Amino acid sequence: MSELRLRVSGSADLTPTVRRFALTDPRGAALPAYEPGAHVVITTPAGHKRSYSLVEPGGARPREYVVCVRRDPGGRGGSASMHDDVAVGTELPVSAPVNRFPLHPSPKYLFIAGGIGITPVRAMVRRLRAQGRSGVRVLYLTRSAGDTPFLREFGGSDDTVHHSDEHGLFDLWPHLAEPDDDVRVYCCGPAPLMQAVRTLTAHWRASRIHMEPFAADHTSISAPFKAVWAPDGREVDVPAHLSLLDALRRDGIPVESSCEAGVCGTCRLALLSGEVEHHDSVLTEDERLTSVVACVSRAVSPEVVVGPRDHLRKDLS
Repeated sequence: MSELRLRVSGSADLTPTVRRFALTDPRGAALPAYEPGAHVVITTPAGHKRSYSLVEPGGARPREYVVCVRRDPGGRGGSASMHDDVAVGTELPVSAPVNRFPLHPSPKYLFIAGGIGITPVRAMVRRLRAQGRSGVRVLYLTRSAGDTPFLREFGGSDDTVHHSDEHGLFDLWPHLAEPDDDVRVYCCGPAPLMQAVRTLTAHWRASRIHMEPFAADHTSISAPFKAVWAPDGREVDVPAHLSLLDALRRDGIPVESSCEAGVCGTCRLALLSGEVEHHDSVLTEDERLTSVVACVSRAVSPEVVVGPRDHLRKDLS
C-alpha cells in the first residue's frame, strides 16, 4: 500500500466526540483519485495505524482528503492520538485511498448508517444527489441529536434520522420486509446493526446487500489449526479462541501489529502453503493468494505455513 505524507489543513469538532480533519499535500499538489466508499489508513502520532472512510464524494483530482474520527474511550489509543496529538499543521503518513465498499449502479438505493458509520454513506449520498438522482433513501441511526455528525444534511423527505435515547430502538423490518431487485442496500455501522441488517435481508438477493463494518468481520466460528513458522520450522497450535497473531506471539514469535482489526495490514505475513479464510479489508484478491493478515484471518486447512512478509520473495529469488 503506497503512502503519502499529508498535512492537516483544517480541524473542527462536529460533535463532542467526533472531529473532522482535512488533509492536503504540503506542496499543494492534487491527491490520488478516489470514489465514494473509499478509505485511507492514517498513522497517528502515537504510531497507531487506523482506517478512516473519506467523507467527501471524491473524484479524479481531489485537493484534500477529509476524515471524521470519533474518540473511542474503550479503544486501543488510535482515536485518542488523533484527537489529542493532531493539530492544524501536523503532518501524517496516509495511505493512498482503497475502496472495498464501492458504489455500484442501481435504479434505487437504501443507505443505513449507524453513528460514525455515516462517513462513507455521506460520500455516496452526496455524489448521487449532486447528480440529481431520485430514489436515494437514508436511515441514519444515532444515540442522540448531540451525537449526530452532519445532522442538518439529512433532513429531507427521503431521510429518516432516529435517536435511540429519545425514541428507543429503530424497527428496520418495514424497510427491508419486501425484497426489491431495483434497490441496493448499503449499511455501515456497529456490529449489532450489521447483524440485524444481515438477518433482515436474508431473503434478499445477496448481490443487492453491501456492508462496511467498522472493523473486519472475523466473528465466524473457526476450527483450531496448526501454523508452521517458515524461518525455523516451529509448529504453533492455534486454538479456536486465539487469533493467528496471538498464537504466534504466545509461542515467542514477534509479529508487528497496530489496529488488530484487519484494516491496516501491519501484521501481514507471507502465506507459503495452506488455505486461508480472509477477513481483512486490506489485501487485494491477488495478494490473498500469497499473504494473510494474522490478526483476523484463519486457516481452513489443518495446517498453514507462514513467514515474515518478505519471506516469500526471498524464497522465489
